[in-house]
Amino acid sequence: MMNFQESESVLMVRQTVRDFADKNIRPHLMDWDESQTFPIHIFKALGELGLMGVLVPEKYNGSGLSYFEYAAAIEELAKVCGSVGLSMAAHNSLCTGHILAFANEEQKQRWLPKLATAEWIGAWGLTEANTGSDALRMQCVAKKDGDHWVLNGSKNWITHGITGDVAVVLARTGELLDSRGITAFVIERGTPGFRGGKKENKLGMRASETAEMIFEDCRVPETNILGNIGDGFIQAMKILDGGRISIAALSLGIAKGAYEAALKYSKEREQFGQPISSFQAIAFKLADMATRIEAAELLTQEAADRKNKGLNMTKEGAMAKYYASEVSVYCANEAVQIFGGYGYTKDFPVEKFYRDCKLCTIGEGTSEIQKLVISRNILKD
Repeated sequence: MMNFQESESVLMVRQTVRDFADKNIRPHLMDWDESQTFPIHIFKALGELGLMGVLVPEKYNGSGLSYFEYAAAIEELAKVCGSVGLSMAAHNSLCTGHILAFANEEQKQRWLPKLATAEWIGAWGLTEANTGSDALRMQCVAKKDGDHWVLNGSKNWITHGITGDVAVVLARTGELLDSRGITAFVIERGTPGFRGGKKENKLGMRASETAEMIFEDCRVPETNILGNIGDGFIQAMKILDGGRISIAALSLGIAKGAYEAALKYSKEREQFGQPISSFQAIAFKLADMATRIEAAELLTQEAADRKNKGLNMTKEGAMAKYYASEVSVYCANEAVQIFGGYGYTKDFPVEKFYRDCKLCTIGEGTSEIQKLVISRNILKD
């Protein structure tokens, strides 16, 4: 049975992150958003708090916590700034998560302590310009040359594609469209032939760096392969399963941030001689937002619970990510409506929630891909 009470550990993480975000993020978030500044010092500070290696065991300098604490941390960051929540999630779930799940002991010792403390920032390269949802058509190729592999190609839409110190990169080592023809490589910044490319100018999540990674005759030692040659695609799908919990938590944080701002404003803003919250039109909007947030939270908690227990959670993770991301868009939209004209200005927080939330329905598998995953799972029995 699920326990609906949050543990002491989760509550402590929540409070720690809330205090950190209020002090270090809230005063600066609009400046970072306007200038598209990636505030790397914030992630170094989160590393000192143990929040850049939440799921990493203590023996690799991580916090050794569960998905409940992890989801709570992302949610509290996203309530204040979606960009910081997104970057923290990508670092933990994708790059660090892939190494944690599939590296051998020597590789773990080599990379996890640096990632878990944010001495190094991580990136994860699956997507390419012409292969978003259709990952098997990737054109980034690795060819064996002695005890090295030579990579050529590029990856797009990569969180920390320029700033990341290390990247897990999926490249084709076999035939096109062969799910056993893709391999995961760990590539450190400074490796000849590996560089950052174009930084994307985005609608929202503007303080989270999204950029191209380019590989030109990039020689990677065979000892940097995670797992077996040809296992990369299957590994990536498993990593995305867990990653969906983090995007659900990110969505939930944005939804709650927008809802809480709208709730507060509706009690303070007066029209026709009374607070607008006393009008049923506004009160019902708030009721709908609160109910959908509660439902999204329960789906996210169930996926996290199954992941903690080592149970299959492909369907539950996809459901949580799909539903929570759509709820975040719904809540941000309604929040702007409740704020009215003020909601359309940058003097109030809801326009940023409105811009940031949309990524949640696109990144780490679109809503359409989530429905594909869910439908395949419910139809296969």
